Amino acid sequence: MNHKVTYKNVHNLFKLNGYHLNKNDLCRVAYSFIKEGESYEKEMGDFILDWFDQKSFIELTTSGTTGAPKKIRIEKKAMVNSALATGDFFDLKPGDTALHCLPMKYIAGKMMFVRGLILGLAIDFVAPTSHPLIRENASYDFVAMVPLQIQNCLSEFVNVKKIIIGGAKLNSELRKELLKIKSKVYETYGMTETITHIAAKKINEEVFSLLPNVAISQDNRNCLVISAPNLTSEILVTNDLVTIVNENQFIFLGRIDNVINSGGIKLIPEKIEDKLAQKIASRFFVIGVADANLGEKLVLIIEGDEYPLEETIFDDLDKYEKPKAVFFTKKFIETENGKIKRKEILKNI
Repeated sequence: MNHKVTYKNVHNLFKLNGYHLNKNDLCRVAYSFIKEGESYEKEMGDFILDWFDQKSFIELTTSGTTGAPKKIRIEKKAMVNSALATGDFFDLKPGDTALHCLPMKYIAGKMMFVRGLILGLAIDFVAPTSHPLIRENASYDFVAMVPLQIQNCLSEFVNVKKIIIGGAKLNSELRKELLKIKSKVYETYGMTETITHIAAKKINEEVFSLLPNVAISQDNRNCLVISAPNLTSEILVTNDLVTIVNENQFIFLGRIDNVINSGGIKLIPEKIEDKLAQKIASRFFVIGVADANLGEKLVLIIEGDEYPLEETIFDDLDKYEKPKAVFFTKKFIETENGKIKRKEILKNI
């Protein structure tokens, strides 16, 4: 790595859209993005100026996955540490090429840029649409996307070495398609507070492995507790149910807020959904609704027009896991980055 790694320095091999840029060049680019750029370029411009200002931190809003969205401060030094840990885990080297197609207003977009600055990557920065423009014959060492973007770009991943996926759950159909391509594809685990991912796994594996300098444990609910002193001084208690395999690995089971207590039996929707994944073509999820006898009963909600379901699709489920009712709804409500809003969809039904 060149000179001392600090947020004030730009790696001498860093490139943005084909140009070697230092701190002064970047500030000039930022002003022109803000003055004349598209809205996604303006966001990049704002971030560049924030990055090089006098403050030691960046302010941003959490996505609200682990609670109500809130404003938090993230130290620039911690963002540098996160970039170094990602570089280490995915073996990224100065001069490697990367595609940046994530919105700059979220931490994932900000961090993709910071990785470029700190690790010396050559970044192609394109509009963060649901179908990002991958230049014909472009080859990339590293690409980060949300599942919807991946779905739309499947045929274009001819020359991509490593892809990381975050932001929303990968459905089983897309997973099957991704197993056919040559690229190494990873699912990531993390949140705004951990400055994007603190763990990743190949998509054909079940076990997440931790990035460097992260420690995990469980609380009395069996939810994941994260200690990442290089990223945040807080110990983060999540609502994610996990099985800890060893000090560096865990299996994600589901979110405790989704757990259904049906007649005293605790059901984890994500586990049931995995069993049904190969059997239902459309998007779907299972959720608990209030029930006089059971407390909560399990129901299945499918996106799209109603059609008759074969009883056999439930063959792999335990008797308590079988849905007591099935509902169809035209279109799922989702967050900006493609997460399904289960409770809102249920309310509408």
